[in-house]
Amino acid sequence: MTGIDFHFNTPDKVGYACRLLRKAVGARGARVVVVADAELLEAVDLALWTFAPTEFIAHCRSDGDPGQLARSPVVLAERGDAALPHRQVLVNLGLEVPGGFERFERLIDVVSADDADRQAGRRRWRHYADRGYAIQRHDFAGSNA
Repeated sequence: MTGIDFHFNTPDKVGYACRLLRKAVGARGARVVVVADAELLEAVDLALWTFAPTEFIAHCRSDGDPGQLARSPVVLAERGDAALPHRQVLVNLGLEVPGGFERFERLIDVVSADDADRQAGRRRWRHYADRGYAIQRHDFAGSNA
């Protein structure tokens, strides 16, 4: 069963996602799919190019070349998709339950302190809990996450 972690009260989703990806890919060698709407994915894509000059995180978009998708440790996608090459970690930056999340070993759901984001996060939490998933809480209120 997919392990689910909720990272909530993050002050900056894009910056937090970059740090999370640096840790997951750089320190742990994980292969990650990031799901969000097009605008947020564009911000994450740009931030990954400029985040840390000495710590580039290789990534590509889900509509890229299949060979590049297979080699890239981070894939940015607008939705979960059966055609995505990785099944290790799914990072959800979006407002909805990502389709196909149950195919991944781990789901990290990131929720900001924004009221609309928090409400959507609560709906996702209930969705997972109602289906019997154990959820790990990570509250970043008051931190520099």
